Amino acid sequence: MTVTPFSLASSETQVRKADHLRICIDEDVQFRQISNGLDRYRFVHCCLPEINRDEIDLSTHFLGKSLAAPLLISSMTGGTEQAHLINTRLAAIAQRCGLAMGVGSQRVAIENPALKSTFSVRAIAPDILLLANLGAVQLNYNYGLEQCERIVDWLEADALILHLNPLQECIQSQGDTNFRGLLAKIEQLCQRLTVPVIAKEVGNGISAANAQGLINAGVAAIDVAGAGGTSWAKVEGQRAQDGKQRRLGQTFADWGLPTAECILAVRSVAPKLPLIASGGLRNGLEVAKAIALGADLAGLAWPFLKAADESETALDELTEVLIAEITTTLFCTGSANLQELRDAHQLQRVP
Repeated sequence: MTVTPFSLASSETQVRKADHLRICIDEDVQFRQISNGLDRYRFVHCCLPEINRDEIDLSTHFLGKSLAAPLLISSMTGGTEQAHLINTRLAAIAQRCGLAMGVGSQRVAIENPALKSTFSVRAIAPDILLLANLGAVQLNYNYGLEQCERIVDWLEADALILHLNPLQECIQSQGDTNFRGLLAKIEQLCQRLTVPVIAKEVGNGISAANAQGLINAGVAAIDVAGAGGTSWAKVEGQRAQDGKQRRLGQTFADWGLPTAECILAVRSVAPKLPLIASGGLRNGLEVAKAIALGADLAGLAWPFLKAADESETALDELTEVLIAEITTTLFCTGSANLQELRDAHQLQRVP
């Protein structure tokens, strides 16, 4: 795929966004030694469901918004023409199918406000749960309440994702690695921002201890974004010009906590917290496993990115099959809705 820079003033951040998009679509940057952990679980099959498949209800609520299915199109991109096209396609399918959607980091739009249109999808998707996005570490680099409010307002977002990416920043050439005192700044932001704050990793997972600290700071929800999917160490290693950074990307390519472990860890300290499971989910069966383990929503990025880059038809087909896979799992466990799936305790750890 050829990524064309947006026809406005370029920036280092914009070039990096274009690189990320190209590498994630065209290169093999998936985890290899670590899975998302969901393969270690299987459902007990119910041969007599006693329900009508056509009446199965996948609807749910998250942060006050109604969703037709427990699916989040996870945060991916923005800042280039190709990213704008992808975001537009993703927003359209989210609106049509009642899904949630996050956008990629909006830092590039803060640096160059002319690029904010590459993220703007509210006109296409007026009813969806829409999530703004900024790297939490930017709070240590002259970003604060004003910038966060600005990107929320630009997007007309329902909540703000603060993504946590210490490993990615270490591998990224000239990455922002000053995380000192960041939790206190997250707490201040949670107290003052006009929308809820969601804490999210980018593919290396959130532990119970880190989750507890973030909850104490006031985050409204957590997205565990565990290991097992796209490795941002690999992504940054591939785009690095420096030999040391490329070596770091290889060394830490499989670093992180598997998604399934993260779900259980966060639930152990926060039984009721709104929880998103993402990180290497590739089909509706894995979505259902994540829900059964305790997640409220399941986020997928790479499958939606690949489909949206291909065509609107591919995106429609992917969404249709994901919903069919989730529905089939509920049917074959005798669950009429998501709550029954959670309550049935039909998910077993594989010996």
